[in-house]
Amino acid sequence: MFADKAPPDKKLLFFPYWRFKGMFFSCGPGGIQHRFMDLSHQAVKSSVFPVSVGLRSQALKLRFVSPDTQGRFLSPTFTLDRVMDIFDRRYTTGVFKPILHKSHIGESLSLIYSPFYVEKKLYDGILNNVVSTNLPDGFDADHLPGGKPQWQIRFIPTLCPSCGWDLEGKRDAIVLMCRNCTTMWLGTGNQLKQIRFAHVPSSEEPVIYLPFWRIKAEVSGVALTSYADLVKLANLPKVIQKEWHTTGFRFWALGFKVRPQTFLRLNTAFTLSQPREKLETALPDGQMYPVNLPIKEAVESLKMTLAAFLKPRERLIKTLPDIDIRALSALLVYIPFIEKHHDLVHSKYPIAVNKNQLRLSANL
Repeated sequence: MFADKAPPDKKLLFFPYWRFKGMFFSCGPGGIQHRFMDLSHQAVKSSVFPVSVGLRSQALKLRFVSPDTQGRFLSPTFTLDRVMDIFDRRYTTGVFKPILHKSHIGESLSLIYSPFYVEKKLYDGILNNVVSTNLPDGFDADHLPGGKPQWQIRFIPTLCPSCGWDLEGKRDAIVLMCRNCTTMWLGTGNQLKQIRFAHVPSSEEPVIYLPFWRIKAEVSGVALTSYADLVKLANLPKVIQKEWHTTGFRFWALGFKVRPQTFLRLNTAFTLSQPREKLETALPDGQMYPVNLPIKEAVESLKMTLAAFLKPRERLIKTLPDIDIRALSALLVYIPFIEKHHDLVHSKYPIAVNKNQLRLSANL
């Protein structure tokens, strides 16, 4: 919710807005388009209140609603699916048509309450200016569905479920580590779930380990079970070797947030490279960048990654709508990048990540 600056004697009315923040990708005959979205829309249909909160969601600080917050909170009536349809219509205007596939990745969906008060007219509770001068006859905020907030923040103890040691993790991390028993835990709902992980060892310095999801998936609509299949689908300039037919294929997806164009580029580059270095099932000895992109979002990106390398492009129009990808298993892999002045550079593959994007990723 936004903090109000209304006069202390005013009876506050908090109006709900759905907010979507994340990356939007769409694939059409002309290629893949992407953009970052930070949108809001009424959670209750009303001609009296503003349709959205505008840039306030980016410019003003938000705080959690608690049961002791003073004011009346209106109950949302729009479902998330309905609001996401509105967002999609707004952002698919002007993109390549027909849309063969679209996806929302790294998304953050939240309910924002903005303060108002009524004094013959409807006033904004932040700027204290008039929002609506002509209220409907008989308008009474007390008769609108809502009331006092009945929810509160719940915390999960960050103690290792395996050994009881303190878990470690940055503020935006969704995966926490235990250095005592060398385990990693993913927060799911109101509990912690242990996940599989590994890292590619490195003797170079200075090194920062970036997290990636290595995903084994079942793909229908095209043949993509081996490295030989990947070489054919992507039309890579390689002579297929006999052993490649038995070398399993894996998707690679980022475990951290960056800008949309970088996200798709890195996913595609690592999937085409198919890293085969020996993995160690231990915590790497070095700086580890936090995992802030969950496996569910990584899986959502797989079809867009396939669309990025599928050749020839004419095949995309006929094939992509019928392709279905189902994740079978996932492994969190930390890959070492050498720290340069402006970039993090991989020593083996021609892949680099601008350090400014990593600093800004927490705001995506």
